[in-house]
Amino acid sequence: MKRVLEPELMEDEDQVKAYSEANFESPHSQFITRLNHFINSAQFSGVALDLGCGPGDISCRFARSFPMSKVHAVDGSEAMIYTARQLTPDDVNRRIRYILGMLPDVMLPQSSYEMIISNSLLHHLHDPHMLWQFVKKYSKPGTHIVIMDLIRPDTIESAQALVETYAGNEPEILQRDFYNSLLAAFTVPEIKQQLRQAALELDIEQISDRHVFISGIIPGAYFNKWT
Repeated sequence: MKRVLEPELMEDEDQVKAYSEANFESPHSQFITRLNHFINSAQFSGVALDLGCGPGDISCRFARSFPMSKVHAVDGSEAMIYTARQLTPDDVNRRIRYILGMLPDVMLPQSSYEMIISNSLLHHLHDPHMLWQFVKKYSKPGTHIVIMDLIRPDTIESAQALVETYAGNEPEILQRDFYNSLLAAFTVPEIKQQLRQAALELDIEQISDRHVFISGIIPGAYFNKWT
């Protein structure tokens, strides 16, 4: 099945509300759990860059799980950034800075980050290479990269079945968006090809019937190839 593009931004108020109220407990918890297996949360005291933060759930979970960290959370949707600021609890609010802007032109407070994370951004991008080049630009030797996204099913019927299984009880607008996101997502071979073209040696693992997990650490010698 060929990829079908969807809008890069989620800006409709009803759409943002449905997304912020949806039950993403399982995939978001899995994302943080895998992060904790990848890097010791008690030892990480740097600044993480969260790309495509949406309503801020991953940013907040990260800040709680990594209590010595700070987070710069980026999204291109003004409605999403506004919602994230409203929903962020007081216990992590001081450690999260929300930044409105789109890749690759968003202005960031730092030239590099100790960790770059992203959940469900890749499939929104019409040009996926933008993400990998942005990751390279804001990495340095030792930067941890952790990205999770959807996988495009083989058929329309498979996409419809996934929507019924995982979003059947959600509002119609969320079911529609999930279906469109599945059709806009990439296959694992396509992501591997993107990483080869970007000269990024990251590990890729399919972790469910709908998710891929991409991770790695930027080595110093490898980083010097880019400069």
